[in-house]
Amino acid sequence: MPRLWIAAFALLLAGCATAPEPAPVSSETTTAGRERLSDQDLQAKWWTWAASSPENRNPVVDDTGQWCAENQPQDVWFFAGTFGGAVDRRCRVPAGRPLAGPAITLASTDANCTTFMADAKGSVTLDGQLVELRRIAPVAITYQAARDNVVGQREGRVPAQGCGLWAWIPPLNPGEHELLVKGESGTFSSSARYLLLVNSSD
Repeated sequence: MPRLWIAAFALLLAGCATAPEPAPVSSETTTAGRERLSDQDLQAKWWTWAASSPENRNPVVDDTGQWCAENQPQDVWFFAGTFGGAVDRRCRVPAGRPLAGPAITLASTDANCTTFMADAKGSVTLDGQLVELRRIAPVAITYQAARDNVVGQREGRVPAQGCGLWAWIPPLNPGEHELLVKGESGTFSSSARYLLLVNSSD
């Protein structure tokens, strides 16, 4: 399986719980200046973030949370799954910043996205409550890849079709929170457990 497909990633998060599911948490409510990004902008921005660091500092490869803050944008805090397997991460999150990330995602061709989404399953759970996911069909995006990036692209602008199951979470209250991100498609599965500490101020 090509690495970019796996990266699809990365956030490649998937998963279905067999236990009774809690009521979904709506991700529609945002604070002023924290409106959700469009399907295109969200994916382009996230993939630029995911492709901005080499493997030894990349937050998607990270299995402890030490690189959570690496290259985070100023207006949103991105989370990620893994390139396969399960991890536990501890991260600090600035106050007043919305969170966003995929349960599972892919940046490839339109045909690959269609096949990928046919089997895609995923969930994002915040403090025991399911977060409503946005199902994004293939949409044209362009993201920026850094030198020696982990998604296997040349440095520079990368055109692609983006798709996946995405979460947008309004800014969290100060304190500790648990975020569970799971995803799968075909034979690929990923799981990331985040223990988040939200600062009382930036």
